Amino acid sequence: MKNDAMFVIKGSLKFLGGCFIIVAAVVILSKYVLDMLSIPDVQFSYSSSECVKVLNYAEGDKYSCENLPSKFNNVWVK
Repeated sequence: MKNDAMFVIKGSLKFLGGCFIIVAAVVILSKYVLDMLSIPDVQFSYSSSECVKVLNYAEGDKYSCENLPSKFNNVWVK
């Protein structure tokens, strides 16, 4: 009887540990995707290679060609 209880407890701990790892992976992946979606797009001209426009996606971002963010998606335009 005592061994059966230990077996159930060990099985439950393995299950909970596995669930924790899955939940942690989903949280980390979700944060990564949301961060990637909020990175601004900076449009550069093909001909002059200069900044044309900055598209801000995150609320509160006020980046411009004069104030480029440290990370951005480079988009080439005419």
